[in-house]
Amino acid sequence: MTAARTSSPADHPQPGLRERKKTKTREAIRAATYALVEEQGYDATTIDQIAERAEVSPSTVFRYFPTKEDIILTDEQDPILLALLRSRPAHEAVADTMRYVMREGARMGFDEDPDVARMRTHLMVQVPAVRSRMMESMSVLGRMLCVAIGERSGRDPDSLEVRVYTMSLLGGLMETALYWGEHGQEGDFGALLDRTLDVLEHGLSKENS
Repeated sequence: MTAARTSSPADHPQPGLRERKKTKTREAIRAATYALVEEQGYDATTIDQIAERAEVSPSTVFRYFPTKEDIILTDEQDPILLALLRSRPAHEAVADTMRYVMREGARMGFDEDPDVARMRTHLMVQVPAVRSRMMESMSVLGRMLCVAIGERSGRDPDSLEVRVYTMSLLGGLMETALYWGEHGQEGDFGALLDRTLDVLEHGLSKENS
């Protein structure tokens, strides 16, 4: 088994000015989109309106986000979570590592902006295009996670086992979000995520029925 790296996310180089400007532009586009969707609904919100509200050109919006659905679904968390995964102790079981990382990701999402987290989940349930794009985007994150999980487990990142395990985690995360949204976003999302991870780790045992 290969040893996991023990550096913390804080040890990674901070982004330069160019990257910070890109992040600021992405955040402005997202903020404009969220505000417009809140005001007039998802379908009525256009790229031209988003660009005007964010004070950028429509071409700039498309340069950062290929589709309107991407504006709703993407954030800056993926690199942070990958760094967090790689920072976990080398002796920690992969299942424990992924439980910690996924719980931390959920916590970060709600702490950063709970209203946006709730809007995303609501739109995933109500808008087929958002839900479909979410499924497509998981394949990109999945490839990155396969590399990191392969490092921790000592397996080939492209092996069937790593790919199945990784996509099972991401599929479980998506179904948890949909379940939470379909049930009025009631209860603690972190507790639901724990139930999901219990099923993935132990199967449909009586304890988690």
